Amino acid sequence: MSERSERLLHIFMESLWPMLKAGLEYTVTLTLISFALGLVLAFGTALARLSRWRLLAGIAAFYVWIIRGTPLLVQLFIIYYGLPSLGWTIDAFPAAVLAFTLSVGAYNSEVIRAAILSISRGQWEAAYSIGMTRRQALRRIVLPQAARVSVPPLSNSFISLVKDTSLAATITLTELFQIAQQRTAMYYEPMLLYCEAALLYLVFSTVLTYAQRRLERRFDRYAAR
Repeated sequence: MSERSERLLHIFMESLWPMLKAGLEYTVTLTLISFALGLVLAFGTALARLSRWRLLAGIAAFYVWIIRGTPLLVQLFIIYYGLPSLGWTIDAFPAAVLAFTLSVGAYNSEVIRAAILSISRGQWEAAYSIGMTRRQALRRIVLPQAARVSVPPLSNSFISLVKDTSLAATITLTELFQIAQQRTAMYYEPMLLYCEAALLYLVFSTVLTYAQRRLERRFDRYAAR
């Protein structure tokens, strides 16, 4: 093995654990927290958009329009770098959680809304015919079916969020990609270290894709044939 190859192998192995550690501590944690909060926000937003109250539906639609129409990177910068000019200073991690939560909430609200709308009107009418209220029909009949329909797109959104967390490096959060940047500045081997970071993101995404398929198969058991 040449001296160059030995050096590259040493850098790869020496950088592997710091990147993996940052990925587990920040990338995975940031993804889980943001997605969980984002799903709650998405569900509320979807119901608001389906509401008969026009003001509530309008506010929800405006929020979705703003978030979906602007880049996530710009939203991160506004929250982390812009809000301090108004007197609101937020640390990097909660700023990233807030930005990703808002993004997940806006995009997935459309997934949930579409899933609810995909349930036939006959399901609602059947629920009403046995004396259920609109809320009872939604909770007992519509939402369980909508949940099965929304699993694949929501799972894809979760996997995409894992990769999107790399944007948090731009606001100084020491997640996986930030460590890769630091190591690149230390060793001057950008190709190796960025490929190493890509490999770790690929591993995380592959594991989540496998879990997604298992979850879809589990939900398919309850599908009507």
